[in-house]
Amino acid sequence: MEKITGKTLMRKWKEFWLSKDHKEIVGASLIPADNSVLFTTAGMQPLIPYLSGKPHPLGKRLFDIQPCLRTNDIEEVGDNRHHTMFFMLGNWSIGDYFKKEAISWSYEYLTSPQWLNIPKERLAVTVFAGDDVVPRDEVSAKIWQDCGIDKSHIFYFPKKDNWWEIGGGVGLCGPDTEIFYDTGKPACSEHCDPSCDCGKWVEIWNNVFMEFNVETKGGPVTKLPQQNVDTGMGLERIECVLNGYDSTFRNECFVEPIKTLERLSNKNFDFENEYGRNFCIICDHLRAAVFLLGDLQPTTPSNVGQGYVLRRLIRRAVNCARKLGIPALNLIEVVENYVEYYKEDFSNFVKVEQFIIDEIKNEIEKFEHAIEGGIKEFNASTKDLKAGDTLDGKTAFRLFDTFGFPLDLTIDLAHEKGIKVDKEGFDKFYAEHQQQSRDNSGAMFKGGVAEAKSDEEKAILRKLHSATHLMLAALRRVVGDYVEQRGSNITTERLRFDFTCDHKLSPEELKQVEDLVNDAIKRDLPITCEEMTVEEAKKSGAIGIFNDKYGEKVTVYTMGDFSKEICGGPHASHTGELGTFKILKEESSSSGVRRIKAVLN
Repeated sequence: MEKITGKTLMRKWKEFWLSKDHKEIVGASLIPADNSVLFTTAGMQPLIPYLSGKPHPLGKRLFDIQPCLRTNDIEEVGDNRHHTMFFMLGNWSIGDYFKKEAISWSYEYLTSPQWLNIPKERLAVTVFAGDDVVPRDEVSAKIWQDCGIDKSHIFYFPKKDNWWEIGGGVGLCGPDTEIFYDTGKPACSEHCDPSCDCGKWVEIWNNVFMEFNVETKGGPVTKLPQQNVDTGMGLERIECVLNGYDSTFRNECFVEPIKTLERLSNKNFDFENEYGRNFCIICDHLRAAVFLLGDLQPTTPSNVGQGYVLRRLIRRAVNCARKLGIPALNLIEVVENYVEYYKEDFSNFVKVEQFIIDEIKNEIEKFEHAIEGGIKEFNASTKDLKAGDTLDGKTAFRLFDTFGFPLDLTIDLAHEKGIKVDKEGFDKFYAEHQQQSRDNSGAMFKGGVAEAKSDEEKAILRKLHSATHLMLAALRRVVGDYVEQRGSNITTERLRFDFTCDHKLSPEELKQVEDLVNDAIKRDLPITCEEMTVEEAKKSGAIGIFNDKYGEKVTVYTMGDFSKEICGGPHASHTGELGTFKILKEESSSSGVRRIKAVLN
């Protein structure tokens, strides 16, 4: 089969679904609008309100190419397939077509010579085997047979394999059918099937049929009035398997970064040698960092939340560069490789290229300074230890947590002194730290309206969301029209807003912003919502970053004569509901970006 690149796959994906009367929705930000979770982890995540019944402005047939970021696999990165940032190709039917069309079109896209041209003999599918509540999915199995999949290549698997739910056992759910590709490896046994992890079968696509709903955990499964289809295909994985590569790191997007690392390190990239894992980690983590910084709502390195993940990604890349003998700042060449490769499809990268480079460079320099402090602390902690002694896990973890000192660097330095490191003890403290981070993140991001537990919480979040619009309008009046949003985080306690600004706001400027917002609140302005095209939104004076973020139609919220902005909502109905606006703090977020924290009383 002829080699196929990721860019070609993206183009084919668009062409196919446009031919099936689908509308393209441009990939959402990696930072979810409602802050319900740290990152956008799946293509369907931004569509939950529409899958739940809200009409989508572009209609019932949709598709996209969604950048996603998952942190649960960070420790796995370095093998031949795991990534933190990846692309998910998705298509949806929102109350329109169902199993017959979804399965038939999947088969057509995969096997037709016009599209991916995969021999049908190399495909296998799995369907839901049924249980005491939902019957065996014979409908999907029959459709696959009618398409041309041999009965011997159709497998029935239980709920743990072929059932999807929105999470926690409550909400939308339904059976799925997964599509597997035969890599050509020999079967591990006569019973080898897609459930094996022997490497013969690789999942390439999943069609989810949202037929049911569960109101309460453990409650009855009820049929949905609106049946939906949600499908997902990982771009990196399909490019890898179709080309017969031994790793996703052979894909086109990684070619130039790996060449750069080979030149900088004077070492060859090979999974079989001791350096292969370091090449993969650098390539993966810096690509993710570029997308987080190049996002329309960019994340910047920090010690909490999304910023902490970004900081960790950059610092892990630096640590691997050290092992390859590469001066850390030379990693900027890899960053430039990614910006060059993706800027054609992600136009925002062109505008923020220098911002991306500056932020990564600054973080590298901070980390190198931290390492200097960590080495001093390491020497102080081990001065009384002699060869054969063990550095306790608590100290090793403190070096990691306080100084960003990677455990393997501690082990390397200890080895030079003939000292052992209590890795089990470190792992114990690290596990406690991870659990605490998860708990903190859960508390931090429960402010998303989708996750609010009560009507009272939802009302608070709507008010703070509306206040954010008023504040941006006020900032543009006080500071200048160049002010644009660069990030937003809203909890039931406060709002946090990042915006472009070239100076620290004076007390007088902050007072002017407060007064303007409170005056708009006192005037009890109506908050109205209407759908319009992007061109109509521009002509109406709506604020927005008019680029690839939007589809054909957008939602515009207007607050009297004070604010008009593109937004997905939700909001209060009148500004008079908001109370009194108070700015708590104004500070730097990153180069050229300021941050305000504020409350409503």
